[in-house]
Amino acid sequence: MSLEASRLFSQLGPEELSALRRIASERAFGAGQEIFDEGDQGDGLYVVRDGLVEISVLVAPNVRRVFSRIAPGDIFGEMAVLDDKPRSARAMALKETAAYFIPREEVLALLRQSADLSHNLLREISLRLREFDQQYLREVLQVERLALIGRFARSIVHDLKNPLSVLGTVAETVCLPQSPSEARQAAAGIVRKQIEVINDLVGEILTFTQALPPECSLAPIDYAAFVKQVLEEARTAAALRSTTLEVDGPVPSVQLRMNPKRLRRLWLNLIQNATDAMLQGGKIRLRFEVKPTELVTELEDSGPGIAPEVANRLFEAFVTHGKEHGTGLGLSICKRIIEDHQGWISARNAPGGGAVFSFGLPLPKGNAGAGVADKNSPSDVPPLH
Repeated sequence: MSLEASRLFSQLGPEELSALRRIASERAFGAGQEIFDEGDQGDGLYVVRDGLVEISVLVAPNVRRVFSRIAPGDIFGEMAVLDDKPRSARAMALKETAAYFIPREEVLALLRQSADLSHNLLREISLRLREFDQQYLREVLQVERLALIGRFARSIVHDLKNPLSVLGTVAETVCLPQSPSEARQAAAGIVRKQIEVINDLVGEILTFTQALPPECSLAPIDYAAFVKQVLEEARTAAALRSTTLEVDGPVPSVQLRMNPKRLRRLWLNLIQNATDAMLQGGKIRLRFEVKPTELVTELEDSGPGIAPEVANRLFEAFVTHGKEHGTGLGLSICKRIIEDHQGWISARNAPGGGAVFSFGLPLPKGNAGAGVADKNSPSDVPPLH
């Protein structure tokens, strides 16, 4: 292919083409031969006459990525010529290749003399940058997809650990020769409950991956009865981690519109998050307050508190700190659940240490401040140890 057939030089006049032919020289490269490498001097511009040239970049030690293949009529090496910097990529002949070489100073002189050549070169650089950008985005998206799959896989394993630990403990108890029939019946109930928990965990994670918000049907539920049931469920898992749950005062017996399965998921996530932070065991204190338009629940643990590095991003997906297997997905699921209940959730550090997670649920209209359980209410929940 002749010089004038190249897109870069196709619009030049006869005098400019004549000058170009005088300064251009031909160079030949064998298959697999390096033309230039990263860090080499940008001494000139190349135009492929015949053959094929590969442009690649070293993105990590021993990891090289191919960004472009240059066919006859195309140019390469133009960036280092314009900015007078060392080469930023490697050019290698993939097969027997012949190329025109134009020294840097001659290229710059031609650009100063010809507006058409300057415009053509700018267009070629723009096309090349677009190509590089698209290739880079494809690489980044592929890496992000693989990382996302890994994060979700770790999250599923992490969330399944608690119910599986309970099932393992129950299985050991049931298999004892002296285990009474009453214990076996109780164990069967625990197994059924933990299977439900596993199903809910997996379902919630799958729901979280969907673009559309999950359906959340709400019905009036007595909050005191709901909390009592959740804490009874959480008691076994907490005990396995040497954690006690204590309730400050009675749980308000207020009718709230909620989806009990999804709100239970929020509670269990918050309790598990607290137990994960207390590696040597500890205490979780629960507090409740009925306000004019909402019921506020607080869970305060005796752990190290929220790390400053993640304090402002705590409810974002995959934000985690100080957990060997945690991914941070649990709190982002909590945020989605509470927002589906038209509520709010926040976190802070307690003055004396430990983390405090608070969430508010709206009271039905006309029910504000009513129905709070007194000390002798049957829905009262004693401390769980």
